[in-house]
Amino acid sequence: MTRKKKTRSLADKVTIRTGRRKDFKKWRHDNPDQVAPSRRFVAKKQQQRKLQAARKLERQQSGPSISIHSPRDTSSSERGDSE
Repeated sequence: MTRKKKTRSLADKVTIRTGRRKDFKKWRHDNPDQVAPSRRFVAKKQQQRKLQAARKLERQQSGPSISIHSPRDTSSSERGDSE
């Protein structure tokens, strides 16, 4: 009886749905409607985005206002749109 060679690769160890990782990748590509993140992951990401937006808003409000960013100076943005 021969010994099985040790491997560091996870590709041969992973057995999901159809057996091998390559099969799972093919299945996932063929069935995009059945592949979806878990509700817990979605909720976690939504919470992270809310926190990130709140921090960004706080940074923007606490920082000094610069005259370059004033709304009346729209000539530079109009030039960019015409190109």
